Formats: sequence, C-alpha cells, structure tokens
Amino acid sequence: MAKMKAAIFVEKGRIVLDEKPIPEVGPLDALLRITTTTICGTDVHILRGEYPVAKGLTIGHEPVGVIEKLGSQVTGFSEGQRVIAGAITPSGHSYACLCGCASQDGPGTRHGFRATGGWKFGNIIDGCQAEYVLVPDAMVNLSPIPDNLSDEQVLMCPDIMSTGFSGAERGGVQIGDTVAVFALGPIGLCAAAGARLMGATTVIGVDTVAARLHVATRLGVTHAVDFKAGNVVDQIMALTDGRGVDVAIEALGTQATFESALRVLRPGGVLSSLGVYSSDLRIPVDAFAAGLGDYRIVTTLCPGGKERMRRLMNVVASGRVDLKPLVTHHFKLDDIEAAYDLFAHQRDGVMKVAITP
Repeated sequence: MAKMKAAIFVEKGRIVLDEKPIPEVGPLDALLRITTTTICGTDVHILRGEYPVAKGLTIGHEPVGVIEKLGSQVTGFSEGQRVIAGAITPSGHSYACLCGCASQDGPGTRHGFRATGGWKFGNIIDGCQAEYVLVPDAMVNLSPIPDNLSDEQVLMCPDIMSTGFSGAERGGVQIGDTVAVFALGPIGLCAAAGARLMGATTVIGVDTVAARLHVATRLGVTHAVDFKAGNVVDQIMALTDGRGVDVAIEALGTQATFESALRVLRPGGVLSSLGVYSSDLRIPVDAFAAGLGDYRIVTTLCPGGKERMRRLMNVVASGRVDLKPLVTHHFKLDDIEAAYDLFAHQRDGVMKVAITP
C-alpha cells in the first residue's frame, strides 16, 4: 500500500512526522494532494493534551491543494483542480445543516467531552498536515481557487479568516459600532478586519506584542490597547467616554479576557466568544449586571462548506483585506516538528506558518 508522510499525534506533548497509508477514496470523497497548510492554535491545544483526540490521528485542518482523485459519485470538479476545503466539513444533509447551523454537523459526545461540531479534520478523522488528505462529502466542501490567487493568499480562508470574520458576524456588528477585540493573534486580527468590513468605525485591539499591534493597524484596528500599560477595562472605558463597546470579541480563551470583554460592554452589548477554553468559565455577577443588563453572549465555531469558502476568497480577490502579513514563517513538512516547537512557544514573532510537503 502506498504511503505518505503525516504529522501524527502520539501522546500529550508529542506530534511527530511519520508514515501512513494514503487514504482510499470513497464514492463521495476526494483525495487532495496538499500543497500548503498551516498550524492552528487548536493544534497546540491538542499537543498539550488540553483537547482530546485519538492517538495515531493525523493533525491539521487547513488544507490548500490539488485534487488527486475523485470519488465515483463526485461531479462538478476535476482531477488536477486547485481547491481549498474549510476546516469544518458539513455533510449538507444532517439535522444541524438543515437547521441552518452546518458548523455543528458533528457526532455528539465522546470520551466525556462534547466533540466540536463539524470539525472533523484532525479531530475525528485524519487531517491535512500530511502529503494527502481525504475530504468527505467533497461536493459540499471543495471550493475552486481562482487562478489569480496564490496558496498563501487563501491559506487563512479554511479556518482563521472564517472564524475571525464569524466573530464579527455573530456579534451583529453594525455601521458605526465600536468593537473591542481581545487578543490580536491571527483569529483576533481577522475578527478586527471583519468588524471593519461590517461597518465598525472604531475597533479597539488589545494585546502587548508590538508586531501584532503593528499588523493590527493594517487590518482595521483604530486604537491599540497594551494590557501591560494599565487596567484594560479602564483604558477601553476611557476611549469610549464611559459608554462601553457595542461588541466585544474574545479571541484567546481565558477567564481574564472573557471577563474583561464582559466588563467593557455597553448595556445591551454583545460578547462574541471565539476562544477555545480549557477550563470552566466563571461569570462575575457584577460584570453580568446580575443577569439584568440585556447582554448577549454568543459563541462561534468556524463556518465551513464550499459557499463560505467561495465568499471568503472573493473578499481576498477584491483586495479589501490582505492576510499575507499573517504568514511569518515557512517550513517544509519534513520540518513540521520544528514548526510546532516554534509556534507552540511563540518565538521569533511567529503568527502563522506556511507548511509545504
């Protein structure tokens, strides 16, 4: 049986490059030859044992590549075609999909932990930090890459861009809104860009890393708040003349950022949560106005499917957002263990890495 190289979860603290069989293609599947992929913060949660996956699983959920082989019942695509697939791969016919919530098309609960919706790659099926990946329900999930776009231009679409933009969308950002984004990692930066595209006129970005704050101004952040320069809540309330923000987007996944996001909301504001939390959250009664503040707390799992990917690539092609500055480092798949070490420890100003087999 033909083999391929793949980044495999071995145990807590160990993701290693090894060989696995190239997947067999079912009737509705497509085999994608990976040309570029990346490492996500969620993969680091897996590496650290903070999110449980099966030992032996290939990690990764952000595929850019070329169709190597199509299933017998797949139509509308051709072998050799450049495509992406979303990190979330809905079937298109589940109850969740038909209720308009395709991102939650998942298997339910396993190992005492609720499996995260329609996130299958690198979660419940083999992912794309490999030479090949099998894409399920190909006709729902493959989206052709326009000829004028490079791999790196669309690399953020499968997850980071889709998730970040969804934070602004789920938060209901409107024209003239003031939005605060807590943590300007790649998802937070995309959330800021999405908020500006939706009409926010003031976007306050919270971080302390100078390189991130610099990139943030190019992606729509109008005011930078360094959390090491003083109390974040006080700084944001001063910037808004005590009014608070219409939407606060939490993009880190910690108690401190969640609580701060809640405390800077105006009455009736929205906390849009994007973070992946590794422990229980506490909602302080005063920050929540004892439940009487008309606040809304919404969560988001990265929207997937081919139509979502098409729309995001349209935004990139239009020139209205340029996410190439997020790709700060390049590695070959053979060096993915070194890439994980760099990314997990956030050294050398890393934001996102491009990995090519």
